[in-house]
Amino acid sequence: MATILFFEKPGCQNNTRQKALLEDSGHQVEAVNLLEHSWSKEELARYLGEKPVAEWFNMAAPKVKSGEVNPHLYSREEAIALMIREPLLIKRPLMKIGNHYFQGFDIAGLKKLINLVEQEKQSENLSDMNSCPHNNNYSCTIKK
Repeated sequence: MATILFFEKPGCQNNTRQKALLEDSGHQVEAVNLLEHSWSKEELARYLGEKPVAEWFNMAAPKVKSGEVNPHLYSREEAIALMIREPLLIKRPLMKIGNHYFQGFDIAGLKKLINLVEQEKQSENLSDMNSCPHNNNYSCTIKK
């Protein structure tokens, strides 16, 4: 069993499903509101890693979807500063497991570090744990 620090957007359907998979696998999940956490540049950079900057962005964020923010136009430093000001732009979840930092819910990567229950044992299809299930008429910033 692992203790997982899990940065989420409360109410996000995917984050809820992701936490359920981790908990069903016997892990303790400590959920933290990603939007209210006081990020430092150094802390956020640990989660973002060495991936291309554009992959750090939440493609379902309203400012990305509208074209107001183009993830391909930012340097590492600019993107981190922007995400600290506007954490909704951060691709989620961010997770810390021991000394390992993750961004996004990569099942194959997680299985290298922790046990996960087989997906077919889950009550719903968990094959895509990253894509936002909202349609074009609904946004994470609008409450149902």
